[in-house]
Amino acid sequence: MKSYRAIIFVLSSFCLTVSAATVDWPQFRGPTGQGISQAINPPLHWGPETNVVWKTEIPGRGWSSPVVFDGKIVLTSGLDGAVDGFHELKVIQVDAETGMIVWDKTVLRASKVEGADKHSKNSLASATALIDGGVIYAHFGPMGTVALNFEDGEMLWKQKVAYKSQHGTGSSPVLVDGFLVFNTDGVKAPKVTALHADTGKIAWQTDRSHRVNRNFSFSTPLVIDNGGRREIISPGSGMVGAYRPSDGKELWRVTYPVGFSLTPRPIFVEDRVYLSTGFMRPSLYAIRVDGATGDLTESHVEWKYHRSMPKTPSPVFAMGSVLTLEDDGRLQCLDGQTGELRWRQPLKGKFSASPVLAGDLLYCISEEGLCVVIRLRQDGCEILSEIDLGERALASPALVDNALYIRTHPHLWKISQ
Repeated sequence: MKSYRAIIFVLSSFCLTVSAATVDWPQFRGPTGQGISQAINPPLHWGPETNVVWKTEIPGRGWSSPVVFDGKIVLTSGLDGAVDGFHELKVIQVDAETGMIVWDKTVLRASKVEGADKHSKNSLASATALIDGGVIYAHFGPMGTVALNFEDGEMLWKQKVAYKSQHGTGSSPVLVDGFLVFNTDGVKAPKVTALHADTGKIAWQTDRSHRVNRNFSFSTPLVIDNGGRREIISPGSGMVGAYRPSDGKELWRVTYPVGFSLTPRPIFVEDRVYLSTGFMRPSLYAIRVDGATGDLTESHVEWKYHRSMPKTPSPVFAMGSVLTLEDDGRLQCLDGQTGELRWRQPLKGKFSASPVLAGDLLYCISEEGLCVVIRLRQDGCEILSEIDLGERALASPALVDNALYIRTHPHLWKISQ
C-alpha cells in the first residue's frame, strides 16, 4: 500500500515547497488545497484548562476558514443588520502567538437584499481568503472581491462580479499564473471567472458547457499539473470541467446526473481527480487525467461510489485511500485504485467542515462543535479523543506546526500541546 507520503502533490498556485519545516496555511484546505498538513506533534487532547493557548472573540459572523501566513491569521467576517440597511464585510488579521487582533478592516458593504440571499446555515463571509506575495485576496461571492496589503490591510483594489446566487456565498478563490479564479455558479448562466490578480479587472469568464435544472453550486477550484499541462479543475452543477488558466478555455469535462449545490473541493493524487457530485444523492467519482481533451464521461471515469457520500465536506487522501466524511457523520475509507470500501466509522453529529490530515491523524469538527481526533490504520481507525468546544462550527480548521486553529461562532481558537 502507498502511504500518504507517496502522494505526488499538485503544483500549487503558490509554487510552495512542502517540507518538514514551518509550512503556512495560505488558502482553503492548506498549501496544496487538499487538507494535508505537515504539522509536527499536533495536539491530541485539550480541554478548558489544557492546551488552549488562546481563544479570541471575532467580530461579526463568518464560516470562512482561518488562513495562516508568517505568524498571522486572516479571517473574513460579516456584520448582519447594520442600522443604515447595509451589512459590513470585514477582513481581520490576528496575531498567531498572542491571539490579539492586529487590524480589522471593513472592505465592502452589502445591501439588505444581498445580505438576505443566503441559506440559514450560511454566512455573509463563507469563502476563505487567500494569501500570496504579500497580498490578501478576500472573496464575498456576488457582493464583491478585494485585494489588501497583508501588513496593514490597505485596500489595493476591489471588484464586483454580479450574478444571482442561491443560498449565498461559498466558492473560495484560487491563484494561478497571475489570475484569481473562482466559480460564479449562480441560478442562471453559471460560469468560471478569472480576475487579473494585480488589478482586479475581469480577465475572462467561461460559461459552463453542461447545464442541469439547478445551476447553483459552491465548490472551490483546484489547480493541477496534467502531464505538464496546467489546468483549473472546477466542479459545478452536473459537471466538472478543466480550464486553461490563460484564457479559460475548457479542456475537458465529465458530466454527472443531477448534482447541484455542489460544495466539496476535489483532490488530485497522481493521475486521478476525486470529487463528490453534490445534491441530491452525491457520488464519488475517480477520473483519470492523462492529457485527453473533450467529453471524458464515458472514457475516463474509472469508478464511482454512491453510498453515504458527502454533500459538504471535502475528501482527503491517505494510505492509498480516499477518505470521505458524510454530512451525517459517516467516515468512509475507499481504495484509491478500485473504489472498494475498506472500512466505515460512524461519528457523532452533523458535519460541514472538511477534515484535515497530519500523518496518520485525522481531525474532524462537527457543526455542534465536537472535535474528533482519529488515528488511521490500513484496516480501520481509532478515535483518540472527542472534545466538545461548546460552540457551533462550520469552518474547516488549519493545522500548522504543532498548532490547530479552529473557528467557531464567535471565537477563533489556538490549540497546541
